[in-house]
Amino acid sequence: LDIIFPMHQSFIMSLHLILLTSHCDGENILVFPVDGSHWINMKILLEELHTRGHNISVIRSSTSWYIPEKSPLYTSITIEMDEGLENFFDIYLQEHMRINLTPSEEKSHLVWCNATIQIFQNPILVKNLKESQYDLVLADPAMGPGLVLAKYLELPLVLNVRWITSGEGHFILAPSPLSYIPVPGSGLTDKMDFIQRVKNFFFYSIIKFQEKFLVGPIYDNLCNKYIEGGCDIVSLLQGADIWLFRSDFVFEFPRPTMPNVVYIGGFQCKPAQPLPADLEEFVQSAGEHGVIIMTLGTFVNALPKEVADEIASVFAKMPQKVIWRHKGDHPSTLGNNTLIVDWMPQKDLLGHPQIKVFVAHGGTNGVQEAIYYGVPVLGIPLFFDQYDNLLRLQERGAAKIIQLADVNGHTFEKTIKELLHKVSYRENMQRLSSLHRDQPTPPMDQATFWVEYVMRHKGAPHLRTEAYGMPWYSYYCFDVLIFLVTAVTLPLFSIFAIAKFLCCRRKKRTKTKQS
Repeated sequence: LDIIFPMHQSFIMSLHLILLTSHCDGENILVFPVDGSHWINMKILLEELHTRGHNISVIRSSTSWYIPEKSPLYTSITIEMDEGLENFFDIYLQEHMRINLTPSEEKSHLVWCNATIQIFQNPILVKNLKESQYDLVLADPAMGPGLVLAKYLELPLVLNVRWITSGEGHFILAPSPLSYIPVPGSGLTDKMDFIQRVKNFFFYSIIKFQEKFLVGPIYDNLCNKYIEGGCDIVSLLQGADIWLFRSDFVFEFPRPTMPNVVYIGGFQCKPAQPLPADLEEFVQSAGEHGVIIMTLGTFVNALPKEVADEIASVFAKMPQKVIWRHKGDHPSTLGNNTLIVDWMPQKDLLGHPQIKVFVAHGGTNGVQEAIYYGVPVLGIPLFFDQYDNLLRLQERGAAKIIQLADVNGHTFEKTIKELLHKVSYRENMQRLSSLHRDQPTPPMDQATFWVEYVMRHKGAPHLRTEAYGMPWYSYYCFDVLIFLVTAVTLPLFSIFAIAKFLCCRRKKRTKTKQS
């Protein structure tokens, strides 16, 4: 079912939303997702919530290229938008691969803030949202409008998160000492020398600048106009009831955290299903040599031609079979052992015993799936968090990284042969897999429990720290330090002054007697 709300809305369709959300059993959940690969994660969670009987409404853009209007899982609330982000990503990602640019996120924040204004300026839609008796807002905080809407509707908020509007969620949520917690983008680990800590501090300063002066003001304007008393994006994030964090400490470096953080890394992973017959036949034809699979994620359809030709030529010389997700022109050096596909059942392939190496870009989903199934990774990071993700596997001896600019026939062949023939990579990755799977409760069960927990109790404010509301001098106890220093030095100074006064007076009396 779907409902479209353009700026000039239809009352009948709005009434339809109320009827849909009022007659069903279960709790009512309003979802504000982010398009693209983030939606893949959100959809997996929604599927589970749907099977548990909850009624779900999803706010989506009319230009969405991942989130369909019609779905058996949810009722869609479609916001008319003139500009989508698909072409934006395509253009910038191609530029990045050619000249190593990082896509700007500011435009996407502006686009969605404008869409949120459309929601607030649509009185019938606002009325319906208020009257639909939602029990919870489930949002992806990589974009901020879901947080603003939850505040506006005064509803409990659960975040399906690893990334926020500026950086990684932990950095505004929990204490994050820069001495051993690497900032995303820094390319550092939790073991840093002095120069590396200087670099880490520099990257942290960039993120804080972005948060304060680039992204923050976009949402400040939205909050000041539509939220009584105003707000800012940081306070909205810190006010969330539960953070469903798509990570865990098998993957992440150890660090401080908070009681309202639930780690659900690998929640999308399940035991592998049988492959389609034709694909199974191809995989089995590899014999003892096994299979290499390669994909660079949902955003990247093809590598630059010269890079693809170099990689294909290496594959062609290898005894392994290769399955390669590649939508561009087929490389001219393609060998008979390489199967080019538009799509592959990635999880089912990773779980197949014939798979020897996973060539990947280092997206969070792919990295966590590689851990779950125990397959070593050859990483070719392209943008965003991918290098940092792969670095965590490389530090644990389960992956090797090649920068895109360094990919050629020699480096690619040398690295992939190392992963294939050095047994420690597979052993290390299987050890990580064993650690990840050894949990008292599966990550998906944790996620659904805490979503329902928040709905049962109308929030979880008892899990939020009061530190967020403290001024900096109280948080760091500077006022206490000043008080203690004063309390100690003032009496000492007084004693010293009195002693000096008495001493001077005594000397004066002595001189008087002598005279």
